[in-house]
Amino acid sequence: MALTKQYLKSKPVCKVTFSVPAEAATDSKEVALVGDFNEWNTNEATYLKKQKDGSYKAILELELGKEYQFRYLLDGQKWENDWAADKYVSAGVASEENSVVVV
Repeated sequence: MALTKQYLKSKPVCKVTFSVPAEAATDSKEVALVGDFNEWNTNEATYLKKQKDGSYKAILELELGKEYQFRYLLDGQKWENDWAADKYVSAGVASEENSVVVV
């Protein structure tokens, strides 16, 4: 999994590319991105687009100067963190953690 950041000079946002490699999404039919940016609402999730190599990608424009917690939801059932997140924080549930992107 990977996060790629592109800071824009024209406006105060960062284009963040969220990527899930094929091996992390084996047998998954859909990968959704859920987090602070959509109030953790799975009905408002951003769905990553499957690439020719089997990986999944989505791009979000996020406001600068903030940290966003997020996770991936595979097939609406299995939660996964981003292996390349900027950091991890407690999700407040047992030993679960959320990924964090800092922009």
